[in-house]
Amino acid sequence: MNTEQQQFSFEGATEWFNSSPIQLSDLRGHVVLVDFWTLTCINWLRTVPFLRRWRELYESHGLVIVGVHTPEFSFEKDVEHVAAALDERNIRYPVAIDNQYVVWNSFGNRYWPALYVLDDSGVVRDYHPGEERYWQPERVIQHLLGIEHEIIAVVGTGVEAAADWARLRSPETYLGYMRGNGFASSGEATTDKVHRFDLPTRLRLNHWGLGGEWTIGEECARLNDSRGSIAFRFHARDAHVVLSRRVAEPIPFRVMVDGEAPGPSHGVDVGDDGIGVLDESRLYQLVRQRDDVRTRTVELQFDAPGAEAYAFTFG
Repeated sequence: MNTEQQQFSFEGATEWFNSSPIQLSDLRGHVVLVDFWTLTCINWLRTVPFLRRWRELYESHGLVIVGVHTPEFSFEKDVEHVAAALDERNIRYPVAIDNQYVVWNSFGNRYWPALYVLDDSGVVRDYHPGEERYWQPERVIQHLLGIEHEIIAVVGTGVEAAADWARLRSPETYLGYMRGNGFASSGEATTDKVHRFDLPTRLRLNHWGLGGEWTIGEECARLNDSRGSIAFRFHARDAHVVLSRRVAEPIPFRVMVDGEAPGPSHGVDVGDDGIGVLDESRLYQLVRQRDDVRTRTVELQFDAPGAEAYAFTFG
């Protein structure tokens, strides 16, 4: 990491949570951890237990954590969704809203999540994109604070649990036409960008399909019918999907795994009968395999129009 002085700035932030507006110059004399995140990113969600733990351990020693929420999907620009995520994740440190990527570009950032550790003069002393190796930024924080503390294992639960990397064979997959891949449904166009699809009876690994009438947009697939489904063939312990809705009322859904209710393999957002509700715009955990991890097909069935599906992620 180049430790030369660089001109980072929070000036592009349009709103702040848990704090009045902050400038980096206000934080001189403090060790600062800057966390770039977006609320639907499973990779960021799995870092949250560490961020909470570091605040608990090191804030009294002079560490200041500042989150920067830079949205990946357009609906994440809605600050109400960000506020809900902060409350659900018990995040109490300052968070800047960076909807126009001004702070992101100031840091030259490229990833969610990404951690920057700045010393008390504002120089970046560690850069940590992605997950794992959490001991690395923590050791740098300790060094800059002039303290020593045993690195204690942090164990996340629910969607915050660490991925089962050894058995993870399915990649993040986007469902809009700009970045989508692995689509396997056949169908016919009813209007421009609107198609009636037939859900495939069989899917190859890491392929997905739709059933019903859907609009395929840049970022997402949106259900137009009163009933519709989406299926993905995956190999991972966990299966998640990023969902939003274009209607005011919550949308009920059902999750099936290999054609049956998930039972003990249900994720945190559904019961063992597979029943769930799309009531917030966020990431939903559909499956957590608690027996032997193997290749499965997850199917998400909706009972009302208006659901938007953005991406599948796995862990």
